[in-house]
Amino acid sequence: MKCIIIGHLTHDIIIRGNIKIDRIGGGAYYSALVLSPFCDVEVITKVSKSFSREWLGGLEEKGIKVTVLPSKETTTYELRYLDGNTRILKLLAKAEPFKPEEITHKKADIIILNPVANEIPIEVVKTLKGFISLDVQGFVRDFKDEKVEFKKINASFLERVKVAHADVNEFKMLIDPKLPEVMLISNGADRGEAIYKGIRYHFEPLKMPVVETTGAGDSFLAYFSYFYKQFPFMQALKKAISFTAFFLKHRTPFFDFDEATENSKNVEVEKIMTDEETSAR
Repeated sequence: MKCIIIGHLTHDIIIRGNIKIDRIGGGAYYSALVLSPFCDVEVITKVSKSFSREWLGGLEEKGIKVTVLPSKETTTYELRYLDGNTRILKLLAKAEPFKPEEITHKKADIIILNPVANEIPIEVVKTLKGFISLDVQGFVRDFKDEKVEFKKINASFLERVKVAHADVNEFKMLIDPKLPEVMLISNGADRGEAIYKGIRYHFEPLKMPVVETTGAGDSFLAYFSYFYKQFPFMQALKKAISFTAFFLKHRTPFFDFDEATENSKNVEVEKIMTDEETSAR
């Protein structure tokens, strides 16, 4: 299966107390990473010439093809963690956005648009065809003096994609959303929501010991897209929730897939009753 991921790879500066770590990041990175055991993955990105060759080589060692388009800057974030789930995000530098003509339509089974800093124009979403998934985060972020905030956007373009993901705060930024076939709304370790062809469901993430949650939404979107390409909605949702939990626990895309599949049977998903259905009872 061919999977193309489009978005900025980032230079992340992780700060926990007095410890500072520099590493590769970005939604495209985590989506590509978790799909690498299952797909022929290609990442289309923009970074500067100074971006770590070691980081790019690490992706290529996992069989991930990286197509780098030129940029004077690399998108650089500072992530200051207050605890395992709470962080303060700052944008220190930003790579150039993609031009619509740079995103030529390539043949792929799945195309995931995973921006982190407004780098993918809406025009790109409207021109791509096939099985398209996207993460809302990079469309609704706004930047003022390095501070990362949210902005409201007209989300009618979502009807052109198969799957979209947002966290609960990002979803509130969507004005007039024309929902895709599947809308995933995550809420950290708490109960999330999935809207499938207009029908709403609650789902409970699996409880596992997790030190860090970076990449949770990106991996969830990627796993769901992969499984939904092959399985019915409910099965794909449960498997995606379980596999995401295992990835966050182990921080590697290589874990016991059989165990994760078995654990997916324990994922709780419940249809949200409409007022009419409730009164009919």
